[in-house]
Order: sequence, then structure tokens, then C-alpha cells
Amino acid sequence: MAPVIETDRLLLRQFVVEDSLPLARILSDPETMRFYPAPLDDSGVLDWITRNQTRYQKDGHGLWAMVSKTTGELVGDSGLIRQEVDGNVEIEIGYHLRRDLWAKGLASEAARACRDYGFAQLKANRLISLIRPENLPSRRVAERIGMVLWKQVMWRGLPHDVFDVVRSAA
Repeated sequence: MAPVIETDRLLLRQFVVEDSLPLARILSDPETMRFYPAPLDDSGVLDWITRNQTRYQKDGHGLWAMVSKTTGELVGDSGLIRQEVDGNVEIEIGYHLRRDLWAKGLASEAARACRDYGFAQLKANRLISLIRPENLPSRRVAERIGMVLWKQVMWRGLPHDVFDVVRSAA
């Protein structure tokens, strides 16, 4: 499948059902998913893929499979998804990375590319990331791509910091 976004080290492309096993390595990992209500089981991983395939059709974007250009392996996901926050629809930059690849700048690289895509292709004026307050690694990724803490909300029954970045006037 053709990439939607290409960076120096990554390809972001639409998910296919065959991605379920490598994606489960990420979304079923308790440490990777510690800021979610629970890691996903096999059925949850397939639902994740299906939800994103529906988003591609409905919204033209969603979370995409993050593939290493060096190895060809699926190493995470990153993309743009519509979220309702405080009664407003926002576009969120999301990202998950396989744990053995943390702290190598890959999540920031993917999130930065999604930010640029959101402004250039989707013509968004603001992009957000919903981050649990205790999720310091995700917070650092948001800050590295120019996001700042906008507000705090209760979202899906849990406190979340809402980071945002606004399109520059230039």
C-alpha cells in the first residue's frame, strides 16, 4: 500500500487486517498502554484497525501504520483523528510506538509529519493531543513538535491535558 506520509525513517500508510499481529505487539503491551484503561486483546486490535479504516473512508484520515523504512516492520501508529472535546470537534495527533524503539525520536518524527500534514492537507487551524497528565514521554513528544498545554479536561472519564499547536499566520 502506498504511503500517505513519508519521513526520513518512516512510512505512514493505511492499516490493513494483516497488520493485526505486529500492531498487537504494541497495543497489547501493558507498559505501552499503561495510560489507557487497559491493553487491547486480539479482538480490540482488530477493532482498532477497523475503526481507522472507517475513519479513512469517512474523514479521509485516521491513525496510520508506522513502518520503518530500514526494516519494513510495522513499529507503531501515528495520525490524525477527529475527537470531541468539551463539545467541540478537534483533530488530534495520535501516536504509539513499539517499546523497544522508545527514545529514538521516531514518535516525534511521525507526529511532526502528521502536524505538517494536518495544516497543509486538512487545512486545520488547530491540532491537539489528549495526554494523561502522568504520561511524561507523550508530553515530551507533543512539546518537541511545538505543542503547548492549552487546557485540562475530563475525557472518557479520566483527566487529560490538551496540548495544542495553532497554524502559523505565515
